Order: sequence, then C-alpha cells, then structure tokens
Amino acid sequence: QVQLVESGGGLVQAGGSLRLSCATSGRTFSNYNMGWFRQAPGKEREFVAAIHWSGGGTDYADSVKGRFTISKDNAKNTVYLQMNSLKTEDTAAYYCAAVPRPMWTRDRTNYDSWGQGTQVTVSS
Repeated sequence: QVQLVESGGGLVQAGGSLRLSCATSGRTFSNYNMGWFRQAPGKEREFVAAIHWSGGGTDYADSVKGRFTISKDNAKNTVYLQMNSLKTEDTAAYYCAAVPRPMWTRDRTNYDSWGQGTQVTVSS
C-alpha cells in the first residue's frame, strides 16, 4: 500500500475554487492509478475523478465534468484536484485513493490505499 495525505480543503462560496492536494509516500508512485472520491453526510462515498499512472488518461464523474480537473506531479509524488465553479452540492469530505496498476476503475472497493480525507464546504 501507499500512504496518502490530503490537504487544501476549506470553506468557499458557491462559484469559487479550491485545489486539493494528495501527497503520497511509501511505494513507487508510478505503480498506481489515482482517484478522488467524496462522501457527503448520510450518503455513500462516490467517485469523483481518476488519473492514469502515466498521466495520459483521466476520468470524471458527470457531476463534476467541465468543472474539476485532476492532475499529477510525478516529481513531487502528488496528485491534485482543481475544483472550479463549486456548487453547494459539492460539499463533502474528499478522499484521495490509489489502485495498483493496471486496474483502471471507478469502483471504490478496488482502491486499496486511502487518505484521511479533507472537508470541502461550499456555502450559498
């Protein structure tokens, strides 16, 4: 497994932006495809975005497509989630996760490493 630490959450007004970071350590970063998930109170954890280990492919949930961008910096072993045009319904705890190559999936049960989460609250 790989160790993951998220940061960058906070309180923002609707229409604003935040950038989440996920710092990784412990195992070779390039051995993993990376994902972001979120969980709102009383709801299941849901897929938000994923990025291929090569950086050459991405996937987004329909609810965030066009507003969120996932990226990675291999030199820093870090994954980012740039969130623009935030909506109140984006309020949730956001989690970074890693799944070993070559698996490429939105299914959270396949991800075997998770961060502790960072809270994003969007006010109206």
